Amino acid sequence: MDNENALSEAAGILKNYEIRPHFVEDFGNVKKVYAQSGTFALKRIDPHHGIDFIRQVHFLYQKGYNRIVPIFPTNDGRYAVYERSGLYYLMPWLPNEEKENRDERPVQMFRELARMHTLSGREVEISQESREEHYENMIKQWEKDEEFLDGFIEACENEVYMSPFQLTFCLYYHSIRQAMGFAKQKLESWREKTKDQKKARMVQLHGYLSTEHFLYDEKGYGYFTNFEKSRLGSPIQDLLPYLSRHLKTRPKRSEEAVDWVSMYLNYFPLKEDERLLFLSYFAYPTGLLRTAEAYHMQNTKLDERKYVQRLQRHYWHLKNTEYVAMRLEEIEQQKQAAIAEAKRQAEQEGAQS
Repeated sequence: MDNENALSEAAGILKNYEIRPHFVEDFGNVKKVYAQSGTFALKRIDPHHGIDFIRQVHFLYQKGYNRIVPIFPTNDGRYAVYERSGLYYLMPWLPNEEKENRDERPVQMFRELARMHTLSGREVEISQESREEHYENMIKQWEKDEEFLDGFIEACENEVYMSPFQLTFCLYYHSIRQAMGFAKQKLESWREKTKDQKKARMVQLHGYLSTEHFLYDEKGYGYFTNFEKSRLGSPIQDLLPYLSRHLKTRPKRSEEAVDWVSMYLNYFPLKEDERLLFLSYFAYPTGLLRTAEAYHMQNTKLDERKYVQRLQRHYWHLKNTEYVAMRLEEIEQQKQAAIAEAKRQAEQEGAQS
């Protein structure tokens, strides 16, 4: 869309705010609006998704969390305008300039996420039937995965000449099995831990945690934006997708990811059942298994190179995830050992006195 059309479209919507734009820059779903009264961000969303997220934002404000890019109401009190088959809402445009090292942005983001989860956390009733159903569904899917894995590795080993994909998969098989075993063991521990619990902790989720949705104002303070997928849920539902995306790289020991999670946990410690479920989901090698299934199900001529590359990328992701999971386990064990030692010393001192 050229600037003239963007300006014309924005002007019609901004009449509802009594704002007269004199220039508009088009950034896809977001338009940067320059007006005498300030600089604004006008965002378009799918009207089918509605603006339920406005309620989530207001809830967070009521809880005392204000590090959210504000959404301006129209003159008649609406928080969105329906125009040309789209819903539009208006926010201030933040400069989003790096005030510090760019590596500091995710650090601040995780700190703010922990604060948001702390202020919005609440206990909700969860029936044992619901927990058991969740467990059974996960185990049923993982047993199907194991059955496929056993059959596929056997078929590979029975080949006179393995394809490049089959050979690569056989080399990765042990790591896949280890990850599946670790994930299943954590899920079993979660089930045991929660068998007598009647409540679970829920928080207000951001819904799409990303450094692109964490913006700086002119003073260098960070603010969350894009709450369109915000909802009530377990805190691990904000952590897992972000970490998974971050670790989709070439092999690396991501100590920064360990630091982010550790810092988050300093401000908002996960309960033991949350920690177990986090590790279970985090470690499970879904990408590798689905890639093998897709390869196995292909009826047409295979692009062998494409599938090998995809498999390799998921293997790198598995190893990157494995490192972070093991480091978090190590840190937790050290913490528990320190607590046990402190307790032992306190008991000794009490006995001596």
